Amino acid sequence: MTVAAPSANGASTTSRRAAPRPIQMPPSALELIRSNEHADAPPVAINEAGQTHQPPGFSPEQQAALAAPLDRAKVRQREQGRGKVAYLEGWQVIAEANRIFGFDGWQRQTVAMRCVAQAERTIGRDQKPGWGVTYTARVRVTVTAGGRAPLIREGSGAGHGIDMDLGQAHESALKEAETDAMKRALMTFGNPFGLALYDKQQREVIGSGSAPASSGRPASRPATAPQPNGRPPAAQGPNTFQSHPANPQSRAASPAGQTSAAQSAPEPARMPLPADTIQQLHNTLRCLPRPLLDSLTLGFRRRFQVPESAVTIADRITLQCHHDWIEAYVVSHGADRP
Repeated sequence: MTVAAPSANGASTTSRRAAPRPIQMPPSALELIRSNEHADAPPVAINEAGQTHQPPGFSPEQQAALAAPLDRAKVRQREQGRGKVAYLEGWQVIAEANRIFGFDGWQRQTVAMRCVAQAERTIGRDQKPGWGVTYTARVRVTVTAGGRAPLIREGSGAGHGIDMDLGQAHESALKEAETDAMKRALMTFGNPFGLALYDKQQREVIGSGSAPASSGRPASRPATAPQPNGRPPAAQGPNTFQSHPANPQSRAASPAGQTSAAQSAPEPARMPLPADTIQQLHNTLRCLPRPLLDSLTLGFRRRFQVPESAVTIADRITLQCHHDWIEAYVVSHGADRP
């Protein structure tokens, strides 16, 4: 529609009516979430060349700790159904999170909690009247890694409470569900939080008479057993690898200089390595990334009980079992071979 308006000199001019403005819809919930995420993210630095600078994430020490195998001494077992289930206790998982991420580097939040079952039942051998309660929970874990945006992981869990007192049954179930959900959320960060236990062969669980299952070897000797080099066992030492000449022929002589049949024909895992094979293993270890090398060194010390006084593990790589363990470790971590 056009409208004629008189001009200053009496002539008429033609004008057009402005089109109606579009109606602006309020932002959706997804748009609000994305805008909040961008607002919380740290600014990206841009240098003079126009290149973006990525803020640091986990430190090399944290990466090595997250990639390290799980110590079997921390694993517990419980009866479930017709078998046993391996698990980590809640306090152990929290202690690991404090150690790796820092006391102020992570937090947890219970985002959902629900009682899904409550019924009367008999308790104990005396068949006393009591209650059975089951809760489900969902917990969100937030970890701060260097200057990057926080990492958020969530996990769900369940808890069961049995008690003569209904309130006590609810309390037990609620706490167990929250702890179970927290452990499942932290599990996604690696072996120290129980990821290794989801592997049925438990190839990343070492120590206390354990070795990677892919090596096909039996459990290691007790802590009081002598070591291949004849030295007494001791706690783990520094994670340092230095190449030293190794003597694969070094053997402990039997009393009175006699050699038993077992010594003359050792089992395959106890066979000494050729010098060229030892040198190849040394070259392999030198080519590993530093975090992976530290993790492997720590695992080797625990597996073969290298004394704390030993500065390096290089001169301890003398037997076939050492070769098999290192090969399995390197392959399981996907490291490139030289």
